[in-house]
Amino acid sequence: MAKLKTFLKREPILVIAALAAVLSCIPVPPDAAYLGYIDFRTLALLYALMVVSAGLRQAGALEAMTHLVCRRAGSARALAVTLVTVTFFSSMLITNDVALLTFVPFTLVLLGLTGRGQDVILVVVLQTAAANLGSMLTPVGNPQNLYLYTHYALSAGDFFRITAPLWALSLLLCLLGCLLLPRVKLAPELGEAPRPDRKLLWLYLGLFALCLLSVFRLLPWGALLAVLAAALLILDRKALLRADFLLLLTFVAFFIFAGNLARLEAVEALLRRLLAGREYWTALLASQVISNVPAALLLSGFTDSARELLLGVDVGGLGTPVASLASLISLKLYSRSREAKPGKFLLVFLLVNVLLLALLSGAKLVMK
Repeated sequence: MAKLKTFLKREPILVIAALAAVLSCIPVPPDAAYLGYIDFRTLALLYALMVVSAGLRQAGALEAMTHLVCRRAGSARALAVTLVTVTFFSSMLITNDVALLTFVPFTLVLLGLTGRGQDVILVVVLQTAAANLGSMLTPVGNPQNLYLYTHYALSAGDFFRITAPLWALSLLLCLLGCLLLPRVKLAPELGEAPRPDRKLLWLYLGLFALCLLSVFRLLPWGALLAVLAAALLILDRKALLRADFLLLLTFVAFFIFAGNLARLEAVEALLRRLLAGREYWTALLASQVISNVPAALLLSGFTDSARELLLGVDVGGLGTPVASLASLISLKLYSRSREAKPGKFLLVFLLVNVLLLALLSGAKLVMK
């Protein structure tokens, strides 16, 4: 029972998705059509990107890059700008959750070394927002982008035209948030710079390039998986198990749930009526409760408005801590740190996120 309770606390979204999928099977008993629910291309690309991102992190490239940049930071404000900017831009390629897993622990240690422990909460909150918003630009930035890019068969040009305006504004807002930090001079004691494993680095950079080719439909996803598996079986076999398989199961569960709902005429008609003309706001509000990845999976089956849904779930990653699963990573990492103040962290988190959500939603209304 203790293990079950721990699992329920760690994976609430998966549990909810599994229950929803099972309950949806009652009015729509399993049949051959179930296979048509599952987007195998999205699952394959997501798996490959998770494995490659974990490999790049293991190679030490990201830590070495941040270490080098932070050596040049002369003030608390400049250091915050560096940490937030690195998180923002890296999330476009290695996903928002991997960016936070990589850079938040570094931030906790670094601010302690520089005697700026009082800045930890604001900097980590800004990093979290930066990861969620920076990942907005590219199809590989987060799971919901990858899914919607595939589901609506968007071209790269169309995708960037949708996301680029709010992404650029997001960068400006995150940098403005760093102005809240003082211009106190720093002399960070970082020690010797970590050296990345060059062999692993080149391996995973090559595999990442293949992932991008597959995302942009220049390489079949089956070929990508074959090359990935062959390369890692020879050079880094354990890496094949570094993906978040529970996240993949969550996707499968929501595919089944959404597919079954689409076969219930009354439910489909109701959801389409609710979404019509309100796709952005529905996606944004749904994300606050069930997080943006499940919201994208659920709502995509009932609207053809790719732009509104995409922006709704991306901006919807702001707001409550559950709006984006990546935000929970920051909360967990901070809570485990010395002298953590979870209550204060949540207060600052909500203030920053609600303000950013309001500003970006207002800008979206103007741009429409």
